[in-house]
Amino acid sequence: MLKPYGFYIGNFKAPVTQLDVSIRATKFLTITPSYMHYSVPASGLNTLSPQPSRFTRSYEEHQFRIDGEFTFSIRKFEISDRNMYVRRFRPAPADDVNRYRNRLKVAYPLTVKDRVWKPFASYEPYYEWRNGGWNRDRVWGGVTVPLKEGRVWFQPSYMWESSQRARDVKYLLFGLIIKTK
Repeated sequence: MLKPYGFYIGNFKAPVTQLDVSIRATKFLTITPSYMHYSVPASGLNTLSPQPSRFTRSYEEHQFRIDGEFTFSIRKFEISDRNMYVRRFRPAPADDVNRYRNRLKVAYPLTVKDRVWKPFASYEPYYEWRNGGWNRDRVWGGVTVPLKEGRVWFQPSYMWESSQRARDVKYLLFGLIIKTK
């Protein structure tokens, strides 16, 4: 299944594009290779930096990702454990970095006017081999709302991210998910 995503991180004026190809390996396991690109203008970097600074250039990054996600249900609760490897391709003089991300997510389907909404909450720690090991935590909550049953969803969410090397970030995300077969 091909899933294009588009996000905009308002605090940083940063558009994000992502393309996933989900492959169902077994009833409980999905493998997903993906590509992500984002660009942060200088004004966004000034907001993110832990030290007051005046950035004059923007930052652009490409990422190749592959993850395995184990999903199961207990009663109506949908629980997933995702393990992801990320290769970050960063502009010089920064080095490219390998990153491991683990995410535990819980969702609970609710019927609202004959449509199934899925509120969710997740926790995700990061490990970077060159940047101090376990260096980032992310807590994320939101709801996935169907716009066109089975094909298009809208996903408003809120995320808080803590990092050892940058300021804590709180952002409101608005995602549009389109499912193709």
